Amino acid sequence: MPHSPQPQRFGDLEPSEWPGERLGLPAEGPRSVGRIGRRTLAILLDWGIAGVIAALVAGGDPHPFLPLGIFALMQIVFIPTIGGSLGHRVFGLRVVPISGGWVGIWRPLVRTLLLVLVIPVLVWDSDQRGFHDKIAGTVLIRW
Repeated sequence: MPHSPQPQRFGDLEPSEWPGERLGLPAEGPRSVGRIGRRTLAILLDWGIAGVIAALVAGGDPHPFLPLGIFALMQIVFIPTIGGSLGHRVFGLRVVPISGGWVGIWRPLVRTLLLVLVIPVLVWDSDQRGFHDKIAGTVLIRW
């Protein structure tokens, strides 16, 4: 009787040699997974821009959630139109769907909703994809 393979269990995967290996992405250079340094700088720039816009709109004393709303709006508008937020683009990053093609509208909406919750961003896999990217089916790559 032939031996049937056991179903794969969580944790059975061999570790990746580099982030993005399982996704078919190169170890470094263009189309490689965007690393933590660039990602951190990009989000700090996006938060800074959102804070400045909020202060200008509110006359210097914005409601505490106004910068968050502006940040979310920037993500939702810029990911499908220019491939990433302003911070992403400045630091050579782009949000792309794993399946290829255009990122569409729903992916940025889902990704941004999870991004503003913060905790999903702090949980990532060996491909350095945050939970928000995994759920949205996206990956942040160098461009």
